[in-house]
Amino acid sequence: MKEPEVSVQNLNWPTALYETLKAANVQHMAYVPDAGHTELINLLNNDAQVITNVLTTEEEGIAIATGTWLGGLRSVVLMQSSGVGNCINMLSLPVQSRTPLLMLVTMRGEWNEFNPWQVPMGKATQASLEAIGVTVLRAETPQDIVEITEQAITMAFEADGQIAVLLSQRLLGKKTW
Repeated sequence: MKEPEVSVQNLNWPTALYETLKAANVQHMAYVPDAGHTELINLLNNDAQVITNVLTTEEEGIAIATGTWLGGLRSVVLMQSSGVGNCINMLSLPVQSRTPLLMLVTMRGEWNEFNPWQVPMGKATQASLEAIGVTVLRAETPQDIVEITEQAITMAFEADGQIAVLLSQRLLGKKTW
């Protein structure tokens, strides 16, 4: 009997992303609250096996992820593209020390953006990360996200890479206020 195909529209990518992180033994999350990450944040916050830190600014997450790795745990840092600019100086820590870093970055300033203040950093996010030495992967569709995140996990935790997965604004959907 042929298995039914899973509809992309029915794919709950935040849950799939959570399961991918759990399968990779990610036990720590540092985050700045963000609507695009809300479901993933809730899943990780409700998991008794995951330690979480709410950040006051994104660069704290980079330092905490580095310390978490030195303490023997795998971490993920969640932020919005506007927060990437806050991290540029701090990103020298994992880049220079070759400490694994996994970031999931929700994009703003792209498709269907209503807030013009988000556009400049949205345009500069990938180039800024790459200029400091972070490898950037990008998920455009729900079906991309698991495969790309699995690749990012391998690159970060098995090859001591500093990896950012950009979650496109089109994937997240139009923000409304």
